[in-house]
Amino acid sequence: MGQQREDEHAITLTVRVVPRASRSEIASYHDGALRVRVAASPVEGAANRELIRLLSKSFRVPQNAVTIISGSNSRNKIVRITNPSAVMLDELSKLK
Repeated sequence: MGQQREDEHAITLTVRVVPRASRSEIASYHDGALRVRVAASPVEGAANRELIRLLSKSFRVPQNAVTIISGSNSRNKIVRITNPSAVMLDELSKLK
């Protein structure tokens, strides 16, 4: 696990979600995955919706530009973000 792929229009990330956190935030890279804390509990897709909301806000893209490719019922997910901002890509590279 632990890949990040970029092409000219999208980035694909391995994400480790920590549900029921005190607040929603992008924490750091841990074991090759982007660790994201979400305040929502993993009931009826609430944590996935919160993950998409947080990533879309952080990468400055609309929510429909963030897609969970695999792992919708797991803490470990592969997420694709279309047209992320250059500023956020720089911040993301600093987390590594």
